Amino acid sequence: MQIDASWTLFLDRDGVINNEIKDGYVLSWDMFRFEEGVLPALSHLAKKFSRIVLVTNQRCIGRGLLTAEGLQEIHVKMLEAISASGGRIDRIYYCPDIDSNSPCRKPNDGMAMQAKADFPEIDFSKAIMVGNTLSDMKFGKDQGMTTVFIPSTKPDLPFPHPQMDYRCKGLLEFSEIIQ
Repeated sequence: MQIDASWTLFLDRDGVINNEIKDGYVLSWDMFRFEEGVLPALSHLAKKFSRIVLVTNQRCIGRGLLTAEGLQEIHVKMLEAISASGGRIDRIYYCPDIDSNSPCRKPNDGMAMQAKADFPEIDFSKAIMVGNTLSDMKFGKDQGMTTVFIPSTKPDLPFPHPQMDYRCKGLLEFSEIIQ
């Protein structure tokens, strides 16, 4: 996959950056586990993309299981570990809402529009969305992004699929196909 520094990388969190908890949520740093190969992958990707943003649905906040401050604490520690290994995430956007129709919940475009407002130079036709659900893929496709599916929690989804441009075992494999 050919890209240059003008491209933006959008990443989902649970199931892409960290292990997703089946039928549950990461509610503390103790529960957070990086997916295999993520730290070296992010180090490599930081050299290739001028902007790396995280877009994550976090219903656990709307459900009262975690506070925004608690999520912030998890993200600070996550960013410290990523930075210590030579990687970076430039901005984190999250949607705390429970309602699937909320404008900020993927696949709706709220977090994409927030990123575009913060980084006006983002060109969605030069952006890649890496996620582990069809909702992530639809979020990317609806904005005109290239989509990369990670089958971490949905291994049975068929590929090829109209919402998926690529399928990679994990972020490390994705980082290896970026030229």
